[in-house]
Amino acid sequence: MNVEHLKTDILILGAGGAGLFAALHAHKADPNLDVTIVSKGLLGKCGCTRMVQGGYNVALNLGDSIERHFMDTIEGGKWLPHQALAWTLVTKAIERVHELENEIGCFFDRNPDGTLHGKAFAGQTFDRTVHKGDLTGIEIINRLMEQVWARPIRRLEEHRAVALIPSPAGGISGALLIDIRTGEFRFIAAQAVLLATGGGPTMYRYHTPSGDKSMDGLAIALRFGLPLRDMEMVQFHPTGLLAGPDTRMTGTVLEEGLRGSGGHLLNGALHRFMGDYDQKLERATRDVVSRAIDAEMRAGRTTPNGGVYIKMSHLGPAHVAKEFKGMVDRCRDCGFDLAGGLVEVVPTAHYFMGGVICDVDTSTEKAGLFVAGEDASGMHGANRLGGNGVANSTVFGGIAGDVMPRWIAYNRPGHRAPDADALDAEIERALHPFGQKSGDLNALREKLLDTMWDDVGVVRDRAGLERGLASVDQIEAELLTAGLADTDRRFNLTWQDWLNLRSLCEISRVIALAALKRENSRGAHFRSDFPAPGDLATSTFTVARQTAGGIEIGERPVAFTHVKPGETLIRDPVAAE
Repeated sequence: MNVEHLKTDILILGAGGAGLFAALHAHKADPNLDVTIVSKGLLGKCGCTRMVQGGYNVALNLGDSIERHFMDTIEGGKWLPHQALAWTLVTKAIERVHELENEIGCFFDRNPDGTLHGKAFAGQTFDRTVHKGDLTGIEIINRLMEQVWARPIRRLEEHRAVALIPSPAGGISGALLIDIRTGEFRFIAAQAVLLATGGGPTMYRYHTPSGDKSMDGLAIALRFGLPLRDMEMVQFHPTGLLAGPDTRMTGTVLEEGLRGSGGHLLNGALHRFMGDYDQKLERATRDVVSRAIDAEMRAGRTTPNGGVYIKMSHLGPAHVAKEFKGMVDRCRDCGFDLAGGLVEVVPTAHYFMGGVICDVDTSTEKAGLFVAGEDASGMHGANRLGGNGVANSTVFGGIAGDVMPRWIAYNRPGHRAPDADALDAEIERALHPFGQKSGDLNALREKLLDTMWDDVGVVRDRAGLERGLASVDQIEAELLTAGLADTDRRFNLTWQDWLNLRSLCEISRVIALAALKRENSRGAHFRSDFPAPGDLATSTFTVARQTAGGIEIGERPVAFTHVKPGETLIRDPVAAE
């Protein structure tokens, strides 16, 4: 097989907030280094950061503090977060949001006194979510994209990363890519590699990420031998638009600010039901609200399409139309009046708390490999607070960009030759469907969507998880016998769909296995057969690793390095209530 070999100093896989921030910081740290960004789609037009609506959590205003933000993050994560990572997130977010405004060129909404406006998001004791209307991600990613374009940073657009390739001496040599436009393989050798491909739990019937997101980064990391933590922790956003089965708009997010500003959730009988589940009502954390909606759905108290309603009209249609223009427009496109009427919603798979185990400096156990954004894990624990996602990507993307040039200067790894056998095996693996008879990929994908939603979804139990695992095994086995009708590799989107589905199957299996391992209920992971949270003081997190014998799931104790259960860092206990 003819494979083009290229070299770069820093290879960044992913062009969302983490990848673009890393590229800018790496170039600033050492302009003499060659930096290359690989994007599965078009730079600035793909990925999850662009789709962020709500905003960016940062403790800036009077009455708030980094300690308060930290405690909200730890308590929202049900005491499972890696506390050093969480502390880095909340402290560096202040620096990063100033950088976004003063260096990157972002404009965020402000209060009359000129301070940055913070809107209310669930699970927080202070309204700290900085935003640009309800389209914050577009503002951030557009400005980052412009800054990258203005610098001599190489871009490989519409290139799919399919594998990390080791060097014979250990560590990483680079990554194997497919040029989607030509179908050709490229191996990029790099002194340092950043894995920042984003998450995207699109294996669920209802999901928010775009269809190009298919958990590739975690599937690649798993095969590379990296340990993954918290893989059972799939966050379901409570309010995904439910527009019926005939539109891809179904599942897209109606942002949390709607509930934070006073929106009501009503069941099919128009009863405001959140008071039946939590005293915080609609401002409870995402996991609580998602389970409440799921319970209403299971009880049959649903809307015509099988979900519940969100109601905003009591806040004043003109006010809603002004404050949430993007959401009002989105609903109008689907025939709903968000400002003055009722909109059907359903929990939707949104964010993946699980990912690669890393240190605060974004390094992994593989020399030369770093990780940031949704591919990394630990900072959120069992539940991510709304607004902590884009903060996470930009904070740790910037850290990775600062660290990689220093790591190269200190270690002087050079460009290491790839393991030829590993390279050949990964090429053969990617070409597998071309040797099979044409199959029905869409039917397999539909079966996976239903399996994960029904058996490994918002509420879980042993019987469902075991049933889901058996189904995932069957789907993957059928996929491996399903080939492609079109054997031309140039812009072969069916081939890309096949590769997407295989990644989704691999990660779906790990999600189910980790969910079986955790026999308690924390945050996004709820076991109806083990509904108690367990002892917080002896909390453990799951660790998944691929071995020759299959996926092994272990546990490690949470290190309470900054605060222990029952304690708080907030100095004013009255204000913390």
